[in-house]
Amino acid sequence: RKPYLNLTPLGRGASGDITFQVDRVAEDIIIQSIKSAGLNCNIITEEGGSTLVQGKNSTIIIDPIDGSKNAISGIPFFSTSIALADGDCLDSLQMGYIINLVNADEFWAIKGKGAYMNGAKIKTRTEQRPIVIAFESSNPDIDLLKISPLFKFAHRVRCFGSTALDLAYFSSGAMSIFIIPSFSRIFDFSAGVLIAKEAGAVLSDINGNFIEGLPVEFKTKTTLVACADTEIQKKVLKLLQK
Repeated sequence: RKPYLNLTPLGRGASGDITFQVDRVAEDIIIQSIKSAGLNCNIITEEGGSTLVQGKNSTIIIDPIDGSKNAISGIPFFSTSIALADGDCLDSLQMGYIINLVNADEFWAIKGKGAYMNGAKIKTRTEQRPIVIAFESSNPDIDLLKISPLFKFAHRVRCFGSTALDLAYFSSGAMSIFIIPSFSRIFDFSAGVLIAKEAGAVLSDINGNFIEGLPVEFKTKTTLVACADTEIQKKVLKLLQK
C-alpha cells in the first residue's frame, strides 16, 4: 500500500525530529488560520518552535501531526492536537482539541466544562481490572522493562503511535491506563492532558508527581501516567515501584 505523502525528509524541526511534507503542510495551515483570525498570542509548535509576543500570557500549543511516522508509513492512526493556556504552567490549560485525521473523530475539552467526543460527553473507564493498557515509547528497549510489571495487570497492552490520540481515546473509556515512561514533549500531550482531566482522569509523572506545575514552554518534557481514577493510579504506581 502506498504511503499517504512524500517520504522524503525536509530537514529537522525545532524539536529535533525529522520533518516530513505532511508535518510542514499541516503546520502551515494551522499557523495561517491563527494569523487570519487575528489572534495575538504566543505559539508553541513542534516544527517551528516558540513564537513569543511580549506581554502576552496566552499560548497556543500545536502538534500539527502527532504520529507523523504512522502517517508517512501508511498506518491510519495520527492526529492534530491544539491546546490553549492562559498562564505560565500546565494548570492554566483552558482548551484542548484533538482530531483523528483518518476517521475525523473529534475530541475537545474546556476547563471546568467536561470532555467531549463528537459532541457527546465522555468519561474514563473505571473498572478496577483494566481491560487495555496503552503506552508510547521512544526507547522501547529500555522502557518496556520499566513498565513490564503493569502487563499482568491488564487483559491487553497496546502501542498505537500517537500520544494525543492515545489520551483522547483513553479519555473516552477505550483504555484504563496510558503511560509514557520516557520523556514526552509539551506539544504531544497538552491537549490530551486537559481532555483526560475533564473526563475524570488522574495524571502524574511516572514517579507519582503531579504535572500541573510544569511550565508552558517549548522545552518542557515529562513522563506521564494517566489513570482512570485514583484507585487505579495507586495500584499502577505501586507496581511501577517494584
